[in-house]
Amino acid sequence: MIQKAFLFFACLILSTSVFAQTPTKWRGENNSGIYNETGLLKEWPVNGPEILWSFEGLGEGHSSPVFANGLIYLSSMIDSKGYIFVFNQDGKLQWKKEYGNEFKDSYPGARSSVVVAGDLMYMYSGYGVLYCMDANNGNTKWTKNVFEDFDGQNITWGVTETVVVTDDVVYVTPGGKKNNVVALNRFTGDLVWTSAGKGELSAYCSPLLLKLPSRTLLVTHTADHIIGLDAKNGQLLWDFPHTNRWKVHPNTPIFYNGSLFCFSGYGQGGEMLALSDDGSSVKEVWSKKELDSRMGGMVVVDGYLYGSGDNAREWRCVNWETGAETYVDKSIAKGVTIYADGMLYCYSERGELALVEATPDAFKVISQTKVELGSAQHWAHPVINNGRLFVHHGDALVVYKIK
Repeated sequence: MIQKAFLFFACLILSTSVFAQTPTKWRGENNSGIYNETGLLKEWPVNGPEILWSFEGLGEGHSSPVFANGLIYLSSMIDSKGYIFVFNQDGKLQWKKEYGNEFKDSYPGARSSVVVAGDLMYMYSGYGVLYCMDANNGNTKWTKNVFEDFDGQNITWGVTETVVVTDDVVYVTPGGKKNNVVALNRFTGDLVWTSAGKGELSAYCSPLLLKLPSRTLLVTHTADHIIGLDAKNGQLLWDFPHTNRWKVHPNTPIFYNGSLFCFSGYGQGGEMLALSDDGSSVKEVWSKKELDSRMGGMVVVDGYLYGSGDNAREWRCVNWETGAETYVDKSIAKGVTIYADGMLYCYSERGELALVEATPDAFKVISQTKVELGSAQHWAHPVINNGRLFVHHGDALVVYKIK
């Protein structure tokens, strides 16, 4: 009995440790914008969902909060310096730590979201410096100037990539001719592999790490192509042409039912790419210029894509397999969409926050409010965690009760 009890607690400790080390991701699990929570409100009060708490004084930024170690981590910028703010679940600031210079030019503020994996966290600044920090106090463990060390260069509005962390590796896109995408040891910053990719500049994209039966695939946008790399060694497996007038591709590709949907704004739209079973090749299935979300992402639910465009400003629902539209609607302005428990959460560039039924029949706005706190652009992607909706709007983080 003593031996069995020992084994039970050993397994419990091991499983807890593994869970704690699971890295956070931008736009939630699988970078999909899908949040697996249930029992959420199907309708909000007339004046909008209750604000549980808010915090003002963040400065400037467009990042999303992440949740790890029982805490809430958020990047922002004050007086040209980047900071990590760390809150408890009740919104009390536990500590904040400066990490370095942050992007202060066009649309100033922290862009990338923090990635937390156990006791370490990673922040990629708008100027291309990657920081590994202690998640308990913010002390710097190591840094890499990605542009200087790997022949890259910055892009017009500063890099916005939230890096991908898995196991012992952190992936980042310098955008160099030789070192286009690199994998670094996440504990030391040492180079694990480098890939020349297509030798193009980076394109604001946070990559998708896709675990297939035969290999793990890293998919991202660079300036003029979508590329698929073997995550183990950086081998370029395939590429597909995709560009727009400004070479801006911030949307993480979406994987569903064996295919990838890759999309960007300025009228470019998106392509549905069938992925081979081993991830070694892609084939175009359909394309649609109206699905040209500039930075708001889309979600796929039960075989239908939902989201808004850029030049095509309306909200659309499209059949994943065929590309056929089931509705077009402009009840609210274009913006970001995420999903949970049968509902779309749409956050427009005008600050409209709408609860919309996720049905292909029509864009059914069930409830609507407006984000009044905060400053500058309404661009940060909302996050759902433990029955709460988190909206970062410049100087403020607002937390709504949605359960």
